[in-house]
Amino acid sequence: MIFTPDLVAELEILARYDLSTLGEGIKVHKTADPSVIAATQRLFDKGLISLSDGGYLTSLGLSVAEHLQTMLTIMNKD
Repeated sequence: MIFTPDLVAELEILARYDLSTLGEGIKVHKTADPSVIAATQRLFDKGLISLSDGGYLTSLGLSVAEHLQTMLTIMNKD
């Protein structure tokens, strides 16, 4: 699998979620970089987040974000 710029942008959005508090979402403003806006829309279309401009992780999104953050922890070890 190739890490396309679109996929990387989506992963970066998911990595922004604070998994220690599920009551905290994110908001992507209309003035954000167009690639961030588009990535957020794609995550919504895939059912990973609750709103097209951010919101909360869905149960599927939570699972993906947990795996992503575990991977990042492992990959960033010295």
